[in-house]
Amino acid sequence: MIEEEIDYLQEEVQKHIRKLIKPLKEGKELRNILKVKLTKKEFKVLNAWAYQEELTPLLEKLHLDQERYQQLKEKLIKKLNQEKLKQEIMMAY
Repeated sequence: MIEEEIDYLQEEVQKHIRKLIKPLKEGKELRNILKVKLTKKEFKVLNAWAYQEELTPLLEKLHLDQERYQQLKEKLIKKLNQEKLKQEIMMAY
C-alpha cells in the first residue's frame, strides 16, 4: 500500500516539473530526497497536493495565510525545477 501512495507523490512532482528528461526515481528513494531538499512546510504542501487533501486544515496547522501559501507554492515549484534537484530525483542511466 505504501508504494501506491508514493506513486501519487511521483505523479505530483512530474506535474510541476517543466522539462523532465529522464524518469523520476520511485518510492522511498524519491520521498527521502524530497524530505531532505525541501523544507518541512514545502514537503507537507507537496504531500497534500499529491494525496488531494483539503488545504484549509493544513494551512491552519502550518500557520499559513493565503499570501504566505502562494509564496510557498511558487518557491516549491521553483525548487522542483532547479537542475541540481532534478538531477538528484531523476533516475540515472
